[in-house]
Amino acid sequence: MNKKFETLGVKPADILLPKSGTDMGKWAVVACDQFTSQPEYWADVERIAGDAPSTLRLILPESKLNDADVEDHIADINRSMEDYLARDIFQTYPDTIIYIERTQSDGAVRPGLVAAVDLEKYDYTPGSGSLIRATEGTVLERIPPRVRVRKDAPIELPHVMLLIDDPKKTCIEPITAAKESMEKVYDFELMMKGGHLKGWKLSEAQTDALAGSLEKLVSEDAMKEKYGLTGAVPLLFAVGDGNHSLATAKTCYENLKKVTPEDQWASLPARYALVEIENLHDDSLKFEAIHRVVFGVDPEKLLAAFKEFYPNAREGQGVGHTIAYTWAGGSGYLNVPNPRVQLAVGTLQNFLDAYLKENGGEVDYIHGGQITDGLGSKPGNIGFKLPAMGKGQLFKTVIADGVLPRKTFSMGHAEDKRYYVEGRKIR
Repeated sequence: MNKKFETLGVKPADILLPKSGTDMGKWAVVACDQFTSQPEYWADVERIAGDAPSTLRLILPESKLNDADVEDHIADINRSMEDYLARDIFQTYPDTIIYIERTQSDGAVRPGLVAAVDLEKYDYTPGSGSLIRATEGTVLERIPPRVRVRKDAPIELPHVMLLIDDPKKTCIEPITAAKESMEKVYDFELMMKGGHLKGWKLSEAQTDALAGSLEKLVSEDAMKEKYGLTGAVPLLFAVGDGNHSLATAKTCYENLKKVTPEDQWASLPARYALVEIENLHDDSLKFEAIHRVVFGVDPEKLLAAFKEFYPNAREGQGVGHTIAYTWAGGSGYLNVPNPRVQLAVGTLQNFLDAYLKENGGEVDYIHGGQITDGLGSKPGNIGFKLPAMGKGQLFKTVIADGVLPRKTFSMGHAEDKRYYVEGRKIR
């Protein structure tokens, strides 16, 4: 393995894939944190998978996370994993990185890489200087139930998606251009309108070239060019999706370290987590704004409080952060000329958190400006529409502010989320 990977927090992995002859359309299912309020979706998945080998038997849909018999569900998952290993369902691809192409619901093709990341180089603490960082605040209460699912599992299946900031397209895109000469490892239609998925195994030369390209992304020159920063702690991977899943893997690894001699930590399979890596600048990745509607408040009082919270705030549009609002009395804009944070969503969320704590009311997070206006215009409500975050702001904001405010952006529709295909032994 190229020695550069040791400092980059990523490496090839011994990847498990179902052997030839497996019905891949039944094997692959969507990330467990999707469709949690739609039990009919998972009932359809159950029907489609039937008795065939399927990742459905190896994951716990989060719609079942609070079931009274959740421990039985987890035990069944672990037994299924052991059964699949014993029945020799998997083929191992040693020291492998897989290049993938996912055709989304909109027809766009999203390229990515499946590899393992070093959890020693990941930290979800806000403001951390790790090479791999969370983009949003981690809700610590969400981790323990997920730890129960992973801690005794012999296999992991990834739905984590990491982003690299590669505007010159030096890492993934050269592999795209060479895919026709590579070994194809799968090519199939995903169930439940998930689109299509293809995968190819990187050659040794491609793997070495990737290490060199990733290294250049976090060079001092690159950090200065992209972010105008000198001497900044490099950030190579930002979590785009699955932050709580990666935080769970980190917690399980840290728990293992407590009962394992330090000289054995490097050899723990649980030290690594399988992920999909994507380029932030690929055209297939769209960032959509998530708006806010506040319920059960006096809108005029709230607007007045906003101007007190930010003494330089004014009505209208202008430089700095501009936030549109709608309530029963009309609509307008709030402008904060010299904001204290990078993004308008941070300016609004900081105020709302303080105001609702003091005055009561509830906030909901809404996709779509029209829906926001409709809900906001009802008595006792007010809606706020936020500008979509430019993709170029993501890494700079995480570096400057630590993490993004919660519910800053949405990355793709539910059916376009990662499907479970690849696996890796973690004990």
